Amino acid sequence: MTAPDHEHHAPRVEPAPRAGELSVRDRALLALERRSHAGPGAKERAIREELGISPVRYYQLLNALIDDERALREDPVTVNRLRRVRDAKRGRR
Repeated sequence: MTAPDHEHHAPRVEPAPRAGELSVRDRALLALERRSHAGPGAKERAIREELGISPVRYYQLLNALIDDERALREDPVTVNRLRRVRDAKRGRR
């Protein structure tokens, strides 16, 4: 009898989104943005722990995402709020 082959597991790969749908990561960005975060640093900690990215990268991705019409269809309340906040900041510059 031979020893069983050791199984090698490939890293988990995110499934590709279907046409017209957001990726799992994009949905996670919107979900995190919908939540309220108590206390200083809580949101940044959640970004690092839940998404595994830096807050700077999070905001880069989020800023691009809110211009995506798929994101607007997925979560119009959050996307429109973020667009208003961004537009207000641009108006103050």
